[in-house]
Amino acid sequence: MIKSILVALDGSEHAQAASRYAIWLADRMQATVVGLHVVDVVSIEGSGSFLHDVSGSLGFEPYLDFSSKMREVLHERGRTLLDGFLESCREEGVRADSRLVTGIVANEVCEHARTADLVLVGHRGLNERFSTGLLGSTTESVARKCPKPVLVVPIEFQPITRPLLAYDGSQRAAAAMHHAAELASILTLPLTVLHVGKDDAAAARTLEEARSYVTSYRVDAECLARTGYANEVIVDVMTEGGHDLLFIGAYGHSRIIEMVLGSTTEYVLRNTTAPVFLCR
Repeated sequence: MIKSILVALDGSEHAQAASRYAIWLADRMQATVVGLHVVDVVSIEGSGSFLHDVSGSLGFEPYLDFSSKMREVLHERGRTLLDGFLESCREEGVRADSRLVTGIVANEVCEHARTADLVLVGHRGLNERFSTGLLGSTTESVARKCPKPVLVVPIEFQPITRPLLAYDGSQRAAAAMHHAAELASILTLPLTVLHVGKDDAAAARTLEEARSYVTSYRVDAECLARTGYANEVIVDVMTEGGHDLLFIGAYGHSRIIEMVLGSTTEYVLRNTTAPVFLCR
């Protein structure tokens, strides 16, 4: 049962959308939502080193106090962001708390995730607006390292109405199925279960297994069997069916090491505009 939701906030539009999703879910799940803002120590140290080098090369006395001043400014900005978040929670009648810390963003999010049931992050962050691809490096790092389920959300919020579960019978897919059934039950939504594989008999067994589990939550289940490359099929079904949330295991069967996202998971994250719920 999800009772504590951690949402990473950095002031970006993606983080604002993550905040809206977190509040929306917390309201319906009777959960507490915790807003986390991390003052990026890498940015502070990098800026201080840059100014120190520039001032020295121009013949001026290096501005040695720059890092502490920058830290103070960024902490104040963080407090302002979190105050706004808490006010939004109060307006919606949602229990909330906030945390302001300094460190490496992805590491801090993963550390604070240990006391949460679900972590929400935006596809991209404030410092990644000019980077290539659809997935920010911090989000990708959190998705790889986080010990708890991660919900990666797009820049635009929309209420969840048509969830999809990608199920291949693996342990991680079973974890995703549990959360999918629980959320669909709470939101009184039907759940579509998708299996991609070449063996018709195996697909039928796997989907029947999923149907039996999902219906035990009093959730209506629609089961789909498809053939092809799993990553492409999942994205196509998401688009064609108008699905606005995907549940999927965090890694695929073809993983080489635990620190590398499965190719199916990574492809889906980079090619869908819907929220993706990653489970271990």
